[in-house]
Amino acid sequence: MSDRVTAVRGDLVFCTDDPRASGFVHVEDGIVVSRGGDIVANGSAQRIVPTLPAGTEVAHYPGCLIAPGFVDAHVHYAQTEMIGTPGGRLLDWLAKGPYEAEQKFADRTHADTIARAFFDELLRNGTTSALVFCATYPQSVDALFEEAARRNMRVIAGKTLMDRNAPAALLDTPQSGYDDSKALIARWHGKGRAHYAITPRFAPTSSDAQLAAAGALRKEHPDAWVHSHVSENAREVAWVHELFPDRADYLDVYGHHGLLGARTVLAHGVHLVRRDFARCAETGTALAHCPTSNLFLGSGLLDLAGALDAGVRVGLGSDVGAGTSFSLLRTLDEACKVAQLRGAPLDPLTGFWLATLGGARALGLEERIGSLAPGHEADLVVLDPRATPLLALRTARADSIEDVLFALMTLGDDRAVRATYVAGALAHERRP
Repeated sequence: MSDRVTAVRGDLVFCTDDPRASGFVHVEDGIVVSRGGDIVANGSAQRIVPTLPAGTEVAHYPGCLIAPGFVDAHVHYAQTEMIGTPGGRLLDWLAKGPYEAEQKFADRTHADTIARAFFDELLRNGTTSALVFCATYPQSVDALFEEAARRNMRVIAGKTLMDRNAPAALLDTPQSGYDDSKALIARWHGKGRAHYAITPRFAPTSSDAQLAAAGALRKEHPDAWVHSHVSENAREVAWVHELFPDRADYLDVYGHHGLLGARTVLAHGVHLVRRDFARCAETGTALAHCPTSNLFLGSGLLDLAGALDAGVRVGLGSDVGAGTSFSLLRTLDEACKVAQLRGAPLDPLTGFWLATLGGARALGLEERIGSLAPGHEADLVVLDPRATPLLALRTARADSIEDVLFALMTLGDDRAVRATYVAGALAHERRP
């Protein structure tokens, strides 16, 4: 990474803390300055521009919002091509769509092709960091990390572990899953902007022996992540009780094997209750809220307010391919609807936080991504509040930055992403 100074100018919006604790910052006509991929200054353009080194090129986006790049806390790259595939509720849908699609990742050429398309979609939607499910094949992980490295993106990912209750072509064993994961950790974890996640798909597809092996990996590599699913679907929850009769509940299946804690992110949590939220908060286990997926599969409505009030770290997950969009703006639109149905409306600042610093905090990376504060990596998204005629009409009457953000959350999509920057370098630009 060179020490070249880069600067992006527009209206700055970012969080330094939970906005419910007055952690939201808005700077009209501001500028973000980075050197070597890290943010070194932000603030009023009038104040900072005269201090820039001679020859510094300033990318100016008048009327646009400069925000931290979005953080996707749960997405399946191996399901990219089957997004929007019908198939009923979760367990039936898995058999009809994802399992078939994931078997193609035995072919490295296919994995490379989908990895390129996957990152194109992330960047087009303003997402600069993601926690990603791969397939059971180690080459699917290599393909993802190699493409992420080529684009210099911060990605956490891992080989899916599943040794039962799935097609034979996708199954590993407790030993092979352990060995493959161990080798992938050595090859990728901590290399550049790559991190490894120990990734049991969900409790029903892993035996106790495999979950124990995953727990052993976690103990041997305490700085690695754990990524899985929990309490997404009522039928799934009942199945977990049948498969693990000695465990108190779904969370306890993971807890028994040492898989809860800081850097553990569990997707969905739709059917978790107050005591579960308390355990997540106590252990530092984070949840990924995936509303487009939960609505598409009819899984249920997460008690987001209850989770946040209990102190649970929560991020947003697109959950492609059950999720129906890579856009975290579209994801926030559905999160607003879920919150309304739960009787606890989602305010725009909290929503914006979930997509940025809150998501970074859920991943345990809040010191590096999710904010425009100096010391953070210069991953940025430029949002255009007038990207479509309807957005322009709506935001023209907005009387606050909160109202502009709410309009983007409810009416925005990839068209509202004017540009995406990764480590200070332009990675995607949409021409107006």
